[in-house]
Amino acid sequence: MKRIMVQLYEIQEPREADRLIALGVDRIGSVILSPETWKIPTVRDVVRLVRGSGAKSSLIPLLAREDDILRALDYYQPDFVHFCEWIPLDPEKCAQREAVCAEAIRLQRRVKREFPPLGITRSIPIPEPGLTDPAPVRETILEIARTLEPHTDGFMTDTLRGYGGEGAAQPVAGYVGITGEVCDWDLATALVEASHIPVILAGGISPENVFDAIGRVKPAGIDSCTQTNARDNRGRPIRFRKDFDRVRRLLDEVRRAEEAYSNLRPSAL
Repeated sequence: MKRIMVQLYEIQEPREADRLIALGVDRIGSVILSPETWKIPTVRDVVRLVRGSGAKSSLIPLLAREDDILRALDYYQPDFVHFCEWIPLDPEKCAQREAVCAEAIRLQRRVKREFPPLGITRSIPIPEPGLTDPAPVRETILEIARTLEPHTDGFMTDTLRGYGGEGAAQPVAGYVGITGEVCDWDLATALVEASHIPVILAGGISPENVFDAIGRVKPAGIDSCTQTNARDNRGRPIRFRKDFDRVRRLLDEVRRAEEAYSNLRPSAL
């Protein structure tokens, strides 16, 4: 098995980024939360710090307007932009799904024209485990991937909360991610096996489950956000603050998995 890329998200401060780079994190992800607060100098400092290291930066712009997205990319100049808009998986919502994918392709083409060196990551929603009949959902996921793959540099799985519901059911309305809950690893595996571009496994990835996740899914990389965050006195994740002990344990488990599964078919990197 080739080296597994490790990505951590919601890094908004240079001090955290510096510590994570020193620990060996490969990709440092930051988030722009709204058009009203799109210009965050500390996040730009994170991107600049990462640029001077061996790591890469990634930026999620939670912005609806295309011009706002382009303006943010010009300001931050990350290595990767990560789009995670909700895409309906219900097989009966074909027209809606086609419209969402067509808009995603149009935006991604423009981003590539405006910023040729920029890598594009696209989240593919994967339901939580327990679907009664996963076969049609699997086909829908693979159809989305086939549609978006020619315009995308890498996919990332993320957990879709409430299969069949609307985008408003997600923790951030209209987007997938930050549930802290695992996705269906069998469906994620189907995506990895069918994809011709790298797939990062996300969705509830923690030091406790990452070893098994890599063995089951064999992704090109893993992503952790909620499950490596610090906790408050009630055990709830604190956004934008990492627990560095959990990060170290996560990295140790990833390297252990690389060694243990070295005889398995590697994912494309």
